[in-house]
This record gives sequence, structure tokens and C-alpha cells, in this order.
Amino acid sequence: MSLSDPIADMLTRVRNAARNHSEAVNVKASKICEGVCRVLKEEGYISDYQRIDEGCQGAIRVYLKYGRGGEDVITELKRVSRPALRRYAGADDLPRPLNGMGISIVSTSAGVLSDRQCRDKHVGGEVLCTVC
Repeated sequence: MSLSDPIADMLTRVRNAARNHSEAVNVKASKICEGVCRVLKEEGYISDYQRIDEGCQGAIRVYLKYGRGGEDVITELKRVSRPALRRYAGADDLPRPLNGMGISIVSTSAGVLSDRQCRDKHVGGEVLCTVC
């Protein structure tokens, strides 16, 4: 089976693992997925991630994070731009999920960044997903 949208596959796997309160989940490795994991870790939505070299492509093991009472840190993970309909935004027009309480992850010429980093560097790009 060919995978036409690796980002959507990664987000679905993380969303399902968070609903099941799993400790970790494996996703297929790619540079863009690794960039998304890096942003999620920097913003505090996951505890860590690790690249695993197995097979021809490899995998990324994402370690999920939960609150003190076991509540989910990631409540909503939504894909914004998709292969059939790309969504681009300038630095001033980036979405602010939950009025700034969530983040948007953006693919820019400077790499994969959160919306806050994009506003600081004043760069826009393709809005990959939003996390609340």
C-alpha cells in the first residue's frame, strides 16, 4: 500500500494512541514528520521522540505526554493542508487555535516551525496542522 500523505498518517496514529492512553507510538520516518515531532516536543505536547533505523525507511517512536491526573495533553490534532488542497498563510495571517492556547505547525523555507516562531521570524508557509 502506498502512502500518499505521511503527515496525515502520523497525526492519525498519534491521535489514536493518545485516545488509548498509550505510552508510545511508532510512525513512518520522514524529514517532515521528524520536523513536526520536533515542534511538538518544543511546545510541550509530547515528552520525546526517537528515530529508529529499521527496514528501508525507518520509524520514529513518539513518546506521548499526559497530565498529572492522566488527562490528555493533546485534545485535538487536525490536518489543515492536504495534498489535494494546500493551505498557505503569511506570517500575519497564521491561524491561532483556541485564541493562542493551541499551536499551528507550519512548513516554511526556514524549516518546520510553530506559528509563534513564524511570527517572530516573520515568515509564512504551508499550514500543516493545528494542535490544541
